[in-house]
Amino acid sequence: MIAVSASKLSTADLNNLMRALEIDVVALTEILVPRGHRVEMGMIDAPAIHYNLKGSGRISINRGPNMQLMPHLLIIVPPNTPFSIEVDGGNGATRLINRDCWKRDEEGLLRVAVPNEKPEVVQICGFFNASFGQSVGLFRDLREPVVQQFEPSDKIDGKLREAMNELLSQEVGMGAMTASLLKQVIIALARRSLKSSQSWTDRFSILADRQITRAFADMVARPGAAHTIQSLAYSASLSRSAFMARFSEIFGRSPMAILRDLRMRQAALDLTTTTTPVDVVAHNAGYESRTSFVRAFRKAYNVDPSEYRHSVKNGEDDKGA
Repeated sequence: MIAVSASKLSTADLNNLMRALEIDVVALTEILVPRGHRVEMGMIDAPAIHYNLKGSGRISINRGPNMQLMPHLLIIVPPNTPFSIEVDGGNGATRLINRDCWKRDEEGLLRVAVPNEKPEVVQICGFFNASFGQSVGLFRDLREPVVQQFEPSDKIDGKLREAMNELLSQEVGMGAMTASLLKQVIIALARRSLKSSQSWTDRFSILADRQITRAFADMVARPGAAHTIQSLAYSASLSRSAFMARFSEIFGRSPMAILRDLRMRQAALDLTTTTTPVDVVAHNAGYESRTSFVRAFRKAYNVDPSEYRHSVKNGEDDKGA
């Protein structure tokens, strides 16, 4: 049983993890609930971040007990978890906001609202993935909601509104900008949690074992370094066998398999954001030979590195045109 608090992780390890964390925004939704109404949403295979901009109401997650909503309350709902939001109207049962009131604009932004009704609760809901490399999701094993109260001075609402404006504008770099804004919110949440007596970071297996996290943070920060099982075990202050067992228990895969994913992700970024020759990309990703790198990259992305770079560049040119 893992019982080491993530709050005891070193600042350097946490900084390395936060720096390498990648955010992929799946969808953003604006939810406006008038008095006497409720909205229900089913399961989506991604965690959801809810930020209550204004108003008071209730939210029920996975048909559990109601939780009071108040301005600047942030909730992260686990993946594949239904939820409902309702506001009393003083006349008993609330009316369900039907799907005819769910409007998606041309940019893909979903707005749930009742026409000609003044909303009591205004909330931004963002579905997203937060991961390291291709296979390690920060929130994928979350089983209970994360709840954190913010203040207006934290300006979380401004970041989320800006993310929605980015989606509406559809300008160059929209995906990167929305991901960056949502990442700022996640980092603000982590900072607040680490100062709290009830740190939500303790719930994540990849953060709860300080020794394993130390080695993983090193892998994340330097995927191209000459890591071995022995060197990673030494970094974790564990024997080779203990390190292998504990790492595999947490991640469900071997250290070298996770490292390969991290290296492939770094290589993909180098190929799409620089003009570095493939041989140098291979070296930076920890491969001594171009042949072994190309083989590993093809297995990960089903295409050669040069073709991958070319296809991404052509895709960007098409968008620009």
